[in-house]
Amino acid sequence: MNIQQFNQLPATEAMAELQKCCGSENWIKAMLAQRPYSDKQSLHQSCDKVWATVSEKDILEAFSHHPQIGDVESLKKKFTSTANWASNEQQGAQQATDETLNALKKGNEDYLNKFGFIFIVCATGKSAQQMLDMLNERLSNDQAIELHIAAAEQNKISHLRLDKLLSD
Repeated sequence: MNIQQFNQLPATEAMAELQKCCGSENWIKAMLAQRPYSDKQSLHQSCDKVWATVSEKDILEAFSHHPQIGDVESLKKKFTSTANWASNEQQGAQQATDETLNALKKGNEDYLNKFGFIFIVCATGKSAQQMLDMLNERLSNDQAIELHIAAAEQNKISHLRLDKLLSD
């Protein structure tokens, strides 16, 4: 769909499309309120502006709409509307060795226990080993720093998914 088609979608359909990009309800509503968009660039600018204003609750809500890195079963079951996009984004994890996948699983558990939310990374173009290295490095962060980093990663994911949504 192109930007004009997106602008013309009924609100409920546009909401469903935006939810594929970011799971925060307040982000979705704010993005909808700014329609119509003149072009993709204005949509992306709004993405940044809106994301900069969301609360911690909104950020955590967005995180809850992601599967854990390397969790193929979760991709299949829980996230059917974004499974294809998330699967492609996590392609590096799908090509990983069992050892790396097991380390990702353990790292994901440690991360969730420490921070209370799943490890968020813009996985596009990264190998499973790179994601594992990032996860292990970020485990040493404090809560505030990690929330900031994960939120920035979510924003990158939102931009990638907006591009997929509007793939003319």
